[in-house]
Amino acid sequence: MDENKNVEIEQRHVEHKSDSSLVASTLIKYLAYVIIIFGILYFLVQYVFPKF
Repeated sequence: MDENKNVEIEQRHVEHKSDSSLVASTLIKYLAYVIIIFGILYFLVQYVFPKF
């Protein structure tokens, strides 16, 4: 075996750039979905289910 083998190792540093405005708009969108779903569930429990 050759102990003095010269091996070049390429190192890459990957930086994940996050667009905070995109993250914020996605958060607002899904938060609106959750609020709408809870609103529908509240309506069902308060007004529809008591009629049965």
